[in-house]
Amino acid sequence: MHDDRRITEKRLDRFVRERLFPAIYGRSVPLSLSSWDVPGEPVPAAKALHQPFVEQEHNAAWGKPWSTKWLRLQGEVPEGWGTTEGTAVEIVVDLGFSADAPGFQCEGIAWRPDGSIIKAISPRNHHVPLKMLGSGMSVDFYVEAAANPDVAQGWSFAETPLGDKASSGDEPKYRLGRIAIAELNETVWELNQDIWTLSGLMHELPMDQPRRHEILRALERMLDTMDPEDVAGTAAAGRAALAGVLSRPAYASAHELLATGHAHIDSAWLWPVRETIRKCARTFSNVVALMDEHPDFVFSCSSAQQLAWIKEFYPELFIRIREKVKSGQFMPVGGMWVESDTNMPGGEAMARQFVEGKSFFLKEFDVDCQEAWLPDSFGYSGALPQIVKSAGSRWFLTQKISWNQVNRMPHHTFNWEGIDGTRLFTHFPPVDTYNSELSGRELAHAERNYRDHGRGRISLVPFGYGDGGGGPTREMVAAAHRTADLEGSPKVRMGTAKDFFTRAEAEDPNLPVWVGEMYLELHRGTYTSQANTKQGNRRSEHLLREAELWCSTAAVRSGGAFAYPAAELKRLWRLVLLQQFHDILPGSSIAWVHQDAERNYAAVARDLEAIIAEAAGALLGKGTKEFLLNAAPHPRNGVQALAAAEPVHTARPVAVTESAGGYILDNGIVRAVLDAKGLLTSLVDHASGREAIAPGQFGNHLELHRDTPNEWDAWDIDEFYRRNVTSVTEAQSLTLEQHGGDAVVVVERTVGNSAVTQRISLEAGAASLGISTAVDWQEREKLLKIGFPLDVRADRSAAETQFGHIFRATHTNTSWEAAKFEICAHRWIHVGEPGYGVAVTNASSYGHDVTRAIRDDGGTTTNVRVSLLRAAKFPDPQADRGEHVLDLSIRPGAGIAEAVEEGYRTNLKPRLVKGAKAVEPLFTVSNPALVVEAVKLAEDGSGDVIVRLYESLGQRSAGVVAANFETRNVQSVDLLERAVDAPGVAAGTDSAELVLRPFQLVTLRFSR
Repeated sequence: MHDDRRITEKRLDRFVRERLFPAIYGRSVPLSLSSWDVPGEPVPAAKALHQPFVEQEHNAAWGKPWSTKWLRLQGEVPEGWGTTEGTAVEIVVDLGFSADAPGFQCEGIAWRPDGSIIKAISPRNHHVPLKMLGSGMSVDFYVEAAANPDVAQGWSFAETPLGDKASSGDEPKYRLGRIAIAELNETVWELNQDIWTLSGLMHELPMDQPRRHEILRALERMLDTMDPEDVAGTAAAGRAALAGVLSRPAYASAHELLATGHAHIDSAWLWPVRETIRKCARTFSNVVALMDEHPDFVFSCSSAQQLAWIKEFYPELFIRIREKVKSGQFMPVGGMWVESDTNMPGGEAMARQFVEGKSFFLKEFDVDCQEAWLPDSFGYSGALPQIVKSAGSRWFLTQKISWNQVNRMPHHTFNWEGIDGTRLFTHFPPVDTYNSELSGRELAHAERNYRDHGRGRISLVPFGYGDGGGGPTREMVAAAHRTADLEGSPKVRMGTAKDFFTRAEAEDPNLPVWVGEMYLELHRGTYTSQANTKQGNRRSEHLLREAELWCSTAAVRSGGAFAYPAAELKRLWRLVLLQQFHDILPGSSIAWVHQDAERNYAAVARDLEAIIAEAAGALLGKGTKEFLLNAAPHPRNGVQALAAAEPVHTARPVAVTESAGGYILDNGIVRAVLDAKGLLTSLVDHASGREAIAPGQFGNHLELHRDTPNEWDAWDIDEFYRRNVTSVTEAQSLTLEQHGGDAVVVVERTVGNSAVTQRISLEAGAASLGISTAVDWQEREKLLKIGFPLDVRADRSAAETQFGHIFRATHTNTSWEAAKFEICAHRWIHVGEPGYGVAVTNASSYGHDVTRAIRDDGGTTTNVRVSLLRAAKFPDPQADRGEHVLDLSIRPGAGIAEAVEEGYRTNLKPRLVKGAKAVEPLFTVSNPALVVEAVKLAEDGSGDVIVRLYESLGQRSAGVVAANFETRNVQSVDLLERAVDAPGVAAGTDSAELVLRPFQLVTLRFSR
C-alpha cells in the first residue's frame, strides 16, 4: 500500500505541474509594450504617466538595483474570449519573478490611465482581471515596476553590497517574462485549489487513518477521470470526483482556527522606508480588490504609520480603505504607530507608540483598537502589560516567541502579568507563523501544537504573505473556504482579531499566568548592532522630554504668550517612533535604512534644540546670568527638579595623587584608583568605606570577542562568543587633565585594528566615576565589551525597563536562566546585596551580561559587562565601522534609588543657558520614589497640563504631586488622556495624593 501511495503522489505531482497548472490559462496573446525608466528616485503616478514612453522589447533584461521602470501595456482582447461560462479574461504580468514568495524581489503595481490604483503585481499574484480596467475589450494600463534586489540571497547571510544604493551596481537584475492577455479557465483553477487543499491535508494525516486513504483514492479517481490532452474539457468531471471527500464535515472536537488576513510589512528592513511606502500601496490595493470579490474576507492592518503614508501619498486608495473599514472588512489592529521593538524604547516612547497609533485610528476610522499586535518584535518587555492597559486596550498578540532557541513557552493562551502586577490577556498563535498560506501542513501544525487543549478550542491564524508585504491571495481565500468544515482538518473561519479575542477570552476564566518579560531566546545582538542608530534614539527621547517640559512651562508661565508647538512636537515624535520599528532600532536593516535613520536623528536633534532654545528664551528672558535648566526628576547642583536656576557649586575639588604610574582621584565622595594602564583597581564610596572592585581584579576592562553567529548576523549573539576573547589591558599613554574642580585621566589604547581613547573622569560633587570610550572601530565580526568585576554577592541583577526595572538571575540553575546570557537594560543596571550595591549607567548602550563566580577566598565576584560595539557582515557589511563615543558611569554604594538618579544624570547632560530670571517648576513631587517621566500640554489643545509619573523603586510609595500654577481640578486619565479611575490616586483641585503599588504608572491631567 505504501508503494501504491508513493506512485499516486508522484503521478499527482507531475499531473499538476505539467498538465493542470499550464491549463489554468488556456490561451494567450502578447501585449504591446512601451516603457519609461525613472532616472532617479520613484515619482508619483501623476508625473510618470506624462513621460515619453518608448517601445519596450519583450523578454528584455531590466532593472538595476533599486531602480523603477514604468511599463505601458496595450492591446485588444480577441473576439469571443471570456464569453464561455467558467472563463474570464485576465492580463498576466511576469516581471521576471523567481519562484519565491513576494516581498524580496521585483514587484509592481498596476495603474489606470487616470492615475488610480488597480492592484499589485507580484510573485504568485501577477494577474489583473480585465473587468478591473473598466475599458471593455481594450487593454490599456500601466505597471510601475520596482527592481528591488534580493538582499536575502536565499538566506545565506552572505556579505552583499546590495543594501546600499551607492554600492549596489548598475547590472540589470531581472528579465521580463510573459506579459499577455490570457483566458482564465475558472473550473481548472478551482480544481487546482481542490487538489492543493486535499493533498496538503492528506500528507498531514496519520498513515493508518482511513481518512488519509479515502482522500488518496479520491485523488486517484480524479486522475483517472481527467484527460491529460483535454484538461479544460474534463476539469468539471475531475472536481466531481473530489466533491465527496471535500464535503465531509469536520469532527465535532476539531480545533477551530479564526483566520484573519494579514500582511506583516516591515516598515524598513532589506529595503528603505521609501520602498515600504510603495509596498503598503501594493499590498493594500490587493486587499481591497480581494474584498470586492469576497465579502467574507477580513484583513487586519496593524501600523498607523503605514496608513498615514497611504493617506499622504495615495489618497484615492485611502478613501477606498476607509469604506472597507466601515464595512468591517479592513480592520485596524494593534493601536501602535509602528510595530516597534519593545526592549529598547524608553517608557514615554513606548507610551507614545500607543498614543499616536490609537489616536490616528480613532480620528481616521473611528476605531478604538483593543489589542496590541506585535507578531515579529524581538522579545517583549515586562512593562508592556501595564502600558497596553493604560492605553485602554485589553489584549496582546505575538508570534516571535516560537523562535526561541531552547525553551518552549508553556501556553498559547494565557494571562501575562507585568512588573506592576497588571495582567493582560495574551495569545501566541500555535500555527507558528504570521505568514500562513492556510496550507494543510500549517493547519495541522496549529492543531497539534496548541498547548491549551481542554481549556480552549480556538486559536488565531494570520494568513497572507508578509515581511516584504504582498498579503493574502485569492488562493488563500479559497483554502479558507474549503477548510471551513472539512473532515481531518481544523475548522477555519475568517474573521477579525476582535472576533477571536472575544471568543477566546470567554472560554476559560482561569487562565494560566506568565509573569515578567517574554524574553526571546534569539536575536540578542540587536541590543548592540548599529550603535549610531541606538545613540540617536536615546538622545532623541531625552531631547523630546526637555522640549515638551520647557515648552509646557513657557506656555503656562507666559499666560499663553508662548505658543506651544504641538504640531511640530507631534511630527518629531512620530519620526522618532518610526525609527523604533523592530528592524531599525535593533540594527538589523540594510545600510540605506540606517543612513536614513542617522539623518533623521540629526534633523530631530537640530529641530528640538531650536525649540528648547526658544522656550528657554521665553522663560528666562534676556540676560547674562547663567542658569541650569534641570529637566531631570531629581535636583542637580542645587537646582530643583524640572526647574531653572543658577547652579550652586559648593563641592570640594577632586584631589589627584600620582601612584605607581597611575592616579588616585578623590572628591570626598568617591575614591578611584587607576593603575599605569588605566585599569580601575579600586573604587570606594566614602559613605560605606567599602571596596566595589573584587580583590585582585580590575574594572574598565575592555574585552574583544570573536562574533560569528550561526545565522542572522546583525541579529544574533550566540553563547559560544565567550570562548574566544582577547583581554585588552595595555595602554599606549596615560595623561591627566584637570578642568576647574574636575579631573580626567586620558588613556590611549589599541583594540584589534581600532584606536581607542578613554576619558575617565571624576567630577567635583559626583557620586560616580565617568568613563567615555571613543573608538575608531575597524573590526569585522567582533564584539567589544567593557567589564566591571564587583565584590558583591548578587543572585540577581536589576535592569531599567519602561517605567521600572526587571530582575534577572545571575546564576544558571535552569535552561530559562542560562538562555539569558545577553540582556537588555535601559539607562542603568544594578547589582547588590542587602545594604550595598553598585550601579552601572550608560548613555546609549542596551546590551549587557551579568555573571557571578566564587573566588578562592570564598567571596563572590559579580561581573557586570556592557556591550559597546559589534561588526556584523549581514545585512550591512559596513555596520558600525567608524568613529563612536560611548559614555557610561559606575556608582559604588548605590541602591535602586541612586541607580535611577544616576541614569537620568548620565543621559540628561547639564543645559546651561544665559538669561535674567529663574524658573519655578510647574510641579513638585514630595517623594523622589515617584518619578516624573513627562510633562506636556494636553493633546486636545485645551491648554491643560499632563504629567506622567511612575513608582520607580519597586515598592509601595506615597506622595503628593502639586501644581505650582492655578488649576481648576486634577483628574486621572489614561495614555490617551481620557478620564479613568486609577487605584491609589486621590485627586483634588491643584494636587493629587498618591499611594502607588510597585512600578505603578499614573497620568494626571491638571485643568487650567
